[in-house]
Amino acid sequence: MTSEIKWQKSSFSGGGGEQCLETARVADEILLRESDDPDIIVRTTPEKLAAFILGVKNGEFDHFAG
Repeated sequence: MTSEIKWQKSSFSGGGGEQCLETARVADEILLRESDDPDIIVRTTPEKLAAFILGVKNGEFDHFAG
């Protein structure tokens, strides 16, 4: 299934291609995966992803860092 999906890597990924978050859109879903474990795919909606991104920007998940 993942071979026909056009994945996009984050521009903030590690310099050697490791630690990359990749995203794709398939129909009404957003797919997320890590490049070092591409068989595990998280599926969500554009609305839920947008809400999560707003939470990240607002610092709601800062306690997970470091």
